[in-house]
Amino acid sequence: MRRSTLTLLVLCLGGCSLAPDYRRPAAPVAASYPQGPAYATVNTAGASAEDWRGVFSDPALRQLIDLALGNNRDLRVAALNVEAYRAQYRIQRADLLPKVSLDASGQRQYLPRNSTGTGEGVISSTQATTLGISAYELDLFGRVRSLSDQALLTYLASDQARRSVQLSLVASVASGYLTWRADQELLEVALHTLAADEQSLRLTRGQRRVGSVSALEQIQAQTSVDSTRAAVARYRRQIAEDLNNLGLLVGASLPDALPGAPLTSAQVAQLPAGLPSALLQRRPDIVQAEYDLLAANANIGAARAAFFPSISLTANAGTTSPELSGLFTGGSGTWLFQPQISLPIFNAGSLRASLDAARLQKDIQVAQYEKAVQGAFQEVADGLAARATYQRQVQAQRDLVASTQRYYDLANNRYRNGVDSSLVFLDAQRALFSAQQGLINDRLAQLLAEVNLYAALGGGWGENAGPVLGATN
Repeated sequence: MRRSTLTLLVLCLGGCSLAPDYRRPAAPVAASYPQGPAYATVNTAGASAEDWRGVFSDPALRQLIDLALGNNRDLRVAALNVEAYRAQYRIQRADLLPKVSLDASGQRQYLPRNSTGTGEGVISSTQATTLGISAYELDLFGRVRSLSDQALLTYLASDQARRSVQLSLVASVASGYLTWRADQELLEVALHTLAADEQSLRLTRGQRRVGSVSALEQIQAQTSVDSTRAAVARYRRQIAEDLNNLGLLVGASLPDALPGAPLTSAQVAQLPAGLPSALLQRRPDIVQAEYDLLAANANIGAARAAFFPSISLTANAGTTSPELSGLFTGGSGTWLFQPQISLPIFNAGSLRASLDAARLQKDIQVAQYEKAVQGAFQEVADGLAARATYQRQVQAQRDLVASTQRYYDLANNRYRNGVDSSLVFLDAQRALFSAQQGLINDRLAQLLAEVNLYAALGGGWGENAGPVLGATN
């Protein structure tokens, strides 16, 4: 008897699992990133940056990111969701072990005389205490363990969702900050150009009064001033909107002084891209998709186990007595052992439908996992193309600004010396303003592309943890 009980206990605690053996789906992308004139040489060395602090060098930006990680409400909600899923996992995991309870009860009952057979009414009393387990399911076919694994994997997926929110938040703060700095520089250029335009208008008006220039040239000078004034108002509005956006992302009051580095400085470190296969461990959205896939795989095991008998056990021991004082006297002991088995015979196909639904859900998760991998591959490829082409574009724009500056200086000298009309000077001034705006916008686009590539590569991946349960390729 003791040996058979021990064998049953071992089977209970180490029940088999009917979940399919998990194999990671093959990545539906090429083994290497695209090559061609639009791409720079891909650095496949390991990344040296453990997190965002090794990527962003601007101290003001670092300060804002620190504030955002501590105060952003979206990130706070994501962290609370992780704790909620962790609690759900703990609830499900508790079903693996029997629940032991101590119960005490008492009862007094009056039986009328026509029921006792003695012609007199009787008052009966019963007092009882029991210690035991109730309806504990012996997990012989792994149903409870599969549900526990599913809850664990859902919890781990929620943690990866939190990491995705955090990565997106860091990238959003960096993008918002760089946009704010670019608009500040655009405003400075616009104010400088406006001062030059107003000086030119005053000079043109003086020449108009003496009759050395035409009314057309004065109108041209006026339109240049009006156009630049509109640009100044636009950039001031954009700066205010940028600060409002940063305030929302940070989730707290912005510091009074944010002395930022100019856009021309090395704002974002260039991260090595690695190989496409490395994205499977770096990107939190891909890791989350695989955890969801593993959870769907575990759910199949629970659906399969539902076809087999369910065995539950209720057992307790205690004392019972008509009087409270006699509960712990000799001869008051009692015990109960009540195993129960339930074998599904006819359920109108509901178990088969549940298994089909679990398998279909896994197929859906496979497709979503593959889509996440493909999306990540495309984002990295776009980022690598942007890195190479923006470097050449910004350099070309710098050369254009230098050439336009020489054109402006020459036109200004010729205009002031009376060699050329003011129309040539105004054209040079507009060209210089446009070239300077283009350089700032191109540099901003280059920095934003680096930020997007940082996010596409999975950010700071030194802390990442891949899926558990021994996934194989």
